[in-house]
Amino acid sequence: MEPAWRQQGRGRGRGQARAQAQQDAETQRSQRERGVQHSSSWPEKGRGVTPSAAPEPLPKKELSSQSKFEEIRRSNQAAAQRFTESQFSSSSDEEEDEEQNGKHMKIVASTFTTYTHQTGGDATDLERTRQYLNDAFQAGAITCLICIASVKRNQAVWSCSGCYCIFHIPCIQKWAKDSVFLVSSVTDDDFGTKQHPWPCPKCRYEYKPQQTPNRYYCYCGKVEDPPLDPWLLPHSCGQVCDREYKPACGHRCLLLCHPGPCPPCPKMVSVTCLCKKAKPVPRRCSAKAWSCQQRCGRVLPCGQHPCENSCHAGDCEPCPRVSVQRCVCGREVSERLCASPVWHCEQVCGKPLPCGNHTCEQVCHSGPCGECPRSGNRACPCGKNKCSLPCTDDVPTCGDTCDKDLDCGLHACSMRCHRGPCETCRQEVEKQCRCGKYTKHMPCHKEYLCESKCPKTRSCQRHQCKRKCCPGNCPPCDQNCGRTLGCRNHKCPSVCHQGSCYPCPETVEVKCQCGATSLTVPCGRERSTRPPRCKELCRKAPTCHHPSREKHRCHFGACPACRQPCQRALEKCGHVCPAPCHDEVMVKKTDRAQLAGPWEQPLEPAFERKALPCPPCQVPIPTACLGKHEVSPVPCHACGPFSCGRPCGRLLACGNHTCSRECHSVTPPDGTVDKQQAGRECQRCEEGCGRPRPPGCPHPCTLPCHAGPCPPCTQMVRLKCHCRITSLFIECLKMTTADEETKRVLGSCKNQCPKQLACSHRCKEICHPGNCEEICNQKVKLKCPCKRIKKEYPCSKVHQDQVSVVCDDACVALQKKASETREAEEKALIEEERKKQQAELEAFEKRLKGRRKKNRRNTEVEAEESVWQKYKKYTLVPVCGVVLAVATFYLLQTS
Repeated sequence: MEPAWRQQGRGRGRGQARAQAQQDAETQRSQRERGVQHSSSWPEKGRGVTPSAAPEPLPKKELSSQSKFEEIRRSNQAAAQRFTESQFSSSSDEEEDEEQNGKHMKIVASTFTTYTHQTGGDATDLERTRQYLNDAFQAGAITCLICIASVKRNQAVWSCSGCYCIFHIPCIQKWAKDSVFLVSSVTDDDFGTKQHPWPCPKCRYEYKPQQTPNRYYCYCGKVEDPPLDPWLLPHSCGQVCDREYKPACGHRCLLLCHPGPCPPCPKMVSVTCLCKKAKPVPRRCSAKAWSCQQRCGRVLPCGQHPCENSCHAGDCEPCPRVSVQRCVCGREVSERLCASPVWHCEQVCGKPLPCGNHTCEQVCHSGPCGECPRSGNRACPCGKNKCSLPCTDDVPTCGDTCDKDLDCGLHACSMRCHRGPCETCRQEVEKQCRCGKYTKHMPCHKEYLCESKCPKTRSCQRHQCKRKCCPGNCPPCDQNCGRTLGCRNHKCPSVCHQGSCYPCPETVEVKCQCGATSLTVPCGRERSTRPPRCKELCRKAPTCHHPSREKHRCHFGACPACRQPCQRALEKCGHVCPAPCHDEVMVKKTDRAQLAGPWEQPLEPAFERKALPCPPCQVPIPTACLGKHEVSPVPCHACGPFSCGRPCGRLLACGNHTCSRECHSVTPPDGTVDKQQAGRECQRCEEGCGRPRPPGCPHPCTLPCHAGPCPPCTQMVRLKCHCRITSLFIECLKMTTADEETKRVLGSCKNQCPKQLACSHRCKEICHPGNCEEICNQKVKLKCPCKRIKKEYPCSKVHQDQVSVVCDDACVALQKKASETREAEEKALIEEERKKQQAELEAFEKRLKGRRKKNRRNTEVEAEESVWQKYKKYTLVPVCGVVLAVATFYLLQTS
């Protein structure tokens, strides 16, 4: 036996077409038997609808050809009628779909009845399972987030065990392979040796490479390649799910194989309350934890007070009461929480140590203070020699070389044994830069970095490293990916990476025509998703002359043709038209181009909407001539009295002039007999309207001379918005009748103001008239004078000098420390310069003594110079330098 979905007459399309064909055949057969002939829908003038006479007997060949012609004609008329009904009426397919969806909703509701209608169950945990079932019932509701395509009934799928999202098997296999390949190519030195996990595209739940799906299973995982059955849920095996509930309670799911998480456990168990005082009561296994609301009464950890909370799970909360407690050392007493009895005060112990020379420096402690930290054998600063000295004496230096390892880790300290840290290593070594391209002689403590930039590409394989002196381990790319996602609406916000981007996490609402019903779909599917069916009534305004449409549901496209009675007053007689509404009638086009030859194929018949005039009025009206001499009942559309030849003299519609035509028939516009009022047949006033226009309206009245007030001005006025960027088109009537506030709203383009404030920030208000308010709330950073403290304030307060950042004590201390360092360096430089000059002076004196001895031999009489004359040139130079340095230092301090 073939499955139900293959049998003819079961599906919506096949059943409908077959039933329609049978109905047409039966109709044609009955019409041939009875000999009924179709007549036009509206009778012609002076004719009635009369039954046709019985046809005369024809020969056999003529009868067969005539019956074939009649059958073809009727089938064409039936096809045209079905076409118009399917285009401009509610579709039976939509009604069947709505009925089918209603049945599905009832089935889902009845499935969860036992979960919620007994013992006060909570239905909040069932919403996820209910939503997955509803999506599975609706065609096109489930979307693969990798390819952004609908999951069909006959496609192999895989469901994530973390988020239960459904993907195509080929899509998830390619995703897993690409993910493992990218991670291996970036992290593995030996490519492909390690087993890296791959994540779910939606919830990032990680799977091992061995867990990559290569088989198509049902939701519960029992059946491989589940067969397609129209009577079962798509991709379901139809067996009991039998999966363990989460969290595990020992029971298994009783639903049939289903998508999404299993619902809460519905089993009934007998459990007691949380505090174990109440008697066991029957409850749902998923909600078996319950409170009896009685007082707990258990002794708290403080050991003094009982728990005052109602029945609860787990340990009791700490004692909230307050009691008087002593600190650990026992010196201070304070009121503290009963839950924290052990506390320490801020006083130093101060007890004398066993040595008798020092006191304990610990803060509030328990137990003995211990031995003096300066007692016993102590080592010198370099650690080479040890000696035993009283705790009152400091250990002297040993005089040996320090030999401690310096911070560089390559050399040892060459100073003698000393206290404090060793100095920085200053030995000259040949260092290689970090990238290994260049070498240079420089102090050992300095790092050598060359200026060459790394030419390698980063892990994203798109951008160059360009890091100075890169050792080869280029950092990951820190730029944004920026590639367009599969939805074609958003760009990837992740850091630049290899391979495909993750699916777009956004969702979009697809709404019906009126917006009352919406359907949430993944971003990118809104173009191909069928809008949801709305149960609200159509809100479109009628396109015919009727004030309202016939009631029908919300839909897209044109509304069905109006079938209400016309009820429009006829122009000539004023009677009401009883025919169906004919403002929009489908009429076959007749002005079609003729075929150029037999090689051209005739086009299909084209239809267009057209407003047909009302049929002639058939109401009998007693009509008199223009002179009212004779009265006779005549059909309303055929009445035509004669003229008496006198001037009409009726007052025209403008109310200012009279009709000067020869006596003629006049149809009162309002159905009243008024000899002074002009009708449609009277001449029209050719003069223009001269009435004054409303204030502010520059347009003239478009009507000719008329009575009563002028109609409102409907012309559009082009105006620039307040920001002078966008052109707005507004009705003249709205502008002339609007107040100042309404004019301000009409003149706004509803965009952000493009003007810049005085602070160079953009105005945050919507398009507005006048100047922008100089109140900028954008955050601006301010620094203290020393540039150490940074704070954020509104831009308006900063420009108004309402806020400022002042240096604190830490800033002052740093400035003072910097000035002291500069003074010490200057003093050291002055002292070094003085010593250098003294050494030069001594060397000069030694050379000068030798010259004096030679001069005494050659010259017998020579005047001896004083000490000042000898050394004044060499003394004035350093003294002047010292005075200049002192003056410079004083000026720097004062500034």
